[in-house]
Amino acid sequence: MNTTALNFIALDLETATWERRSICEIGLTFVENGEIIDTKSWLVQPEGNEYDPFNIEIHGISPDMTQHSPCFANVWKEVEPLLDKKIVVAHYTGFDMYALRDAFDYDSIPYPHFTFFCSYRAAKYTVPDAYSYSLPLICDHLGISFDQHHRAGSDSEGCAKVFLEALRRSGVESLDEFQKKYEFRCGEFGDNYFRPQLSTRKWASAKTSKEYVGDPAKLDEGSYFYGKSVCFTGKCLYGTRDKLMQIIADIGGTPVNSVTKTTDILVVGQQDYRRVGEDGMSSKQEKAIALKDAGGDIEIMSETEFLKMI
Repeated sequence: MNTTALNFIALDLETATWERRSICEIGLTFVENGEIIDTKSWLVQPEGNEYDPFNIEIHGISPDMTQHSPCFANVWKEVEPLLDKKIVVAHYTGFDMYALRDAFDYDSIPYPHFTFFCSYRAAKYTVPDAYSYSLPLICDHLGISFDQHHRAGSDSEGCAKVFLEALRRSGVESLDEFQKKYEFRCGEFGDNYFRPQLSTRKWASAKTSKEYVGDPAKLDEGSYFYGKSVCFTGKCLYGTRDKLMQIIADIGGTPVNSVTKTTDILVVGQQDYRRVGEDGMSSKQEKAIALKDAGGDIEIMSETEFLKMI
């Protein structure tokens, strides 16, 4: 795709707690005619200026950095006009766009008007030889310069670069054609309306889990894990494996206990080096890499990346 006429804004959010609405930083990177022209970021004071240690560990933003920052509602007054009626891209819209929606609902803020695309999924469509599609790893795989992961300005710039490269590799001539080729429909915000990016692909058969029964009330077709088979290896540091596997079942995915040719995603937690080999990888991870090297479509992600995506 010739991106020289493409205009969009890449967005990234960081959050203070496990609640998605607890936005503490917003980053925007502006692309005009296929070129990055500017990056802006805003620190946001979350409710009560409260943070979870896990979140601070990820992005390094702490209460002292936002104690004098405006709240989300006030920052949004500056940000919203920049996004109005634009194309917006985020590196995993299943987090960022849901976080915006939750913040709008909590603060009774009218929904904005824009369509959105996911650079994470765009990379998955167009870069099949990558082992992981987390922002720093896919940037490294593509030879894209990348500064500070999990700071909103830097992440939004990395997102913009990944999306541009994915479109260049796609072999299509427009975003409409891009959607048709990879069988999805972009997301959208509008008046009292929110639609996540959704697959239009018809699954050959529904996957089921014998051990975990999903809650129909929590089914989420917009989730990256919807319709996918997910396996875990290593120790889960931020929740029990049983709990995380139940979350997958509730979303509409299938938690599994072993890596096979039909496994879509392997989530890698902390490995016990008394049990793994000299390479520090479990047998599941070694098998996943072997499947990938043989042309399989399995994806490997860290527990941290997984937690952000759910």
